[in-house]
Amino acid sequence: MPTGLVMRSTGSRYLVRGDDGSKHECVAKGNLRIKGWKSTNPVAVGDRVEYTPQEDADHPGAITDLHDRRNYLVRRSVNLSHHKHVLAANLDQALLIVTVARPRTSTGFIDRFLVTAEAYQVPVVLVVNKVDDLADEEMEDLAELVDTYQQAGYRVLMTSARTGAGVDDVRELLAGRVTLVAGHSGVGKSTLINAIDPALDLHTAVISEASEKGQHTTTYAEMFELGAASDGPRVPSEQPDTAATRHSPLATPAAIPPTFIIDTPGIKGFGLVDLEAEDIGDQFPEIFRLKGGCRFNNCLHKDEPGCAVRAAVEAGELAGSRYHSYRDMLEGIDEESPYRLD
Repeated sequence: MPTGLVMRSTGSRYLVRGDDGSKHECVAKGNLRIKGWKSTNPVAVGDRVEYTPQEDADHPGAITDLHDRRNYLVRRSVNLSHHKHVLAANLDQALLIVTVARPRTSTGFIDRFLVTAEAYQVPVVLVVNKVDDLADEEMEDLAELVDTYQQAGYRVLMTSARTGAGVDDVRELLAGRVTLVAGHSGVGKSTLINAIDPALDLHTAVISEASEKGQHTTTYAEMFELGAASDGPRVPSEQPDTAATRHSPLATPAAIPPTFIIDTPGIKGFGLVDLEAEDIGDQFPEIFRLKGGCRFNNCLHKDEPGCAVRAAVEAGELAGSRYHSYRDMLEGIDEESPYRLD
């Protein structure tokens, strides 16, 4: 049975690229759904699978088995709140593209994405896009946003796909890795990807002037290889590449892994799944670092005496927005809810 890589997921159909470079439109066999997953999609972009090849346009191939995932990233299903939707699998990292304005990315959304990625062991880099289009007061908001997440321990890049600022930094970050690119509609995901590799020519759309919100241009998750037009397609290994191989000065071009990005539909909200209340704080790196100073081992950092986390917030050593997001998640309040603490 041949093996391949899932490059595109449109709900009921999948594009599988075989290890020999051939591409096949496939459907998932029904028995893939009986693996104990409460997921709306049994197969995700980035999965390694076994499949039967496509015969012709009227007879798609079939995905018959799913290889073990080394990691994955999920969100709560939009239509089935008790189920999860797998955004992508077998990731080296995720880039969360955010904007300070037009559209504004809420800290609640950012923090839910980061918490989920921490829980599923996917490293995240924040990319603040459209920094060339900010008024003076918005530049202050930008500085506060960057400081908040750098203090938390995240790498933050600032870019402008329109002017090219920071694009080389992102391109370097992507090299040799499999990267999920996510964010609200309108933050410039596809525009930024096009700036990195113009040959991809992903569809983009302008922001609505009335709502200052983005229009959906990506309707399904799809994986692309950067530079594939000139180098020819390659397939990432099932085993994660090592930093030593990737960055070794002795590495030859043949030894450098290919660069893959996964473009995803614009995400409006990011509901948490599979996280118990006592585990949420551990997904905030700065709260995790502080919790050892709490008087009680089971401190939830709410009203308990001797809480080192609340003391850090009061002293200005932990960002109030991050603590408010933590409390919202603890109480089960959505990031767009009118009842958010901030």
